[in-house]
Amino acid sequence: MFRRILIANRGEIACRVIRTCRRLGIETVAVHSEADARALHVEMADEAVCIGPPAPAQSYLRAEAIIDAARATGAEAIHPGYGFLSENPEFVEAVEAAGLVFIGPSADAIRAMGLKDAAKALMEKAGVPVVPGWHGENQDPEHLLGAAEAIGFPVLIKAVAGGGGKGMRRVERPEDFAEALASARSEAEKAFGDGRVLIEKFIARPRHIE
Repeated sequence: MFRRILIANRGEIACRVIRTCRRLGIETVAVHSEADARALHVEMADEAVCIGPPAPAQSYLRAEAIIDAARATGAEAIHPGYGFLSENPEFVEAVEAAGLVFIGPSADAIRAMGLKDAAKALMEKAGVPVVPGWHGENQDPEHLLGAAEAIGFPVLIKAVAGGGGKGMRRVERPEDFAEALASARSEAEKAFGDGRVLIEKFIARPRHIE
């Protein structure tokens, strides 16, 4: 059992982790941007550390700042929550190299399944059916539009590193594709530090099984 952990996230997920830690008798350290200094997760934690300006790329996506905060506060482990650095294998390795425990999957598991394009490629290799789409390396907008037209509209643009619906756009017509792509990329870059996308056929009435 850990004595103290740092939560590398904000909002509801950070609050939920803090509540669970309280029940288990574990102290918590919150990290926050300058804009989140008065956020609920900051007030709930036993200690809080400011890790940068409001933009996630300058705060919640700064692995070195988060690890430094963990060391400075005596945290033994880092809980990533979801989004941000939670599916970043380099972050996992950096945490472990610093002598801390990453509460989550191994770096190898994240590399295999954490990014949507790699996960789909692995499933295809194993012969598992996947939603028709394109998940290659070419990120040129014209190439992506061509891929969408080959798949057939409507399509979904999805952030490769995405989660929680961020960096995802439904596109009904070719003429709307460029704007939707730019919007999805911008959101993904801000949320995950990775603007790459893949294209999937839009399934109108899917059943989501965890």
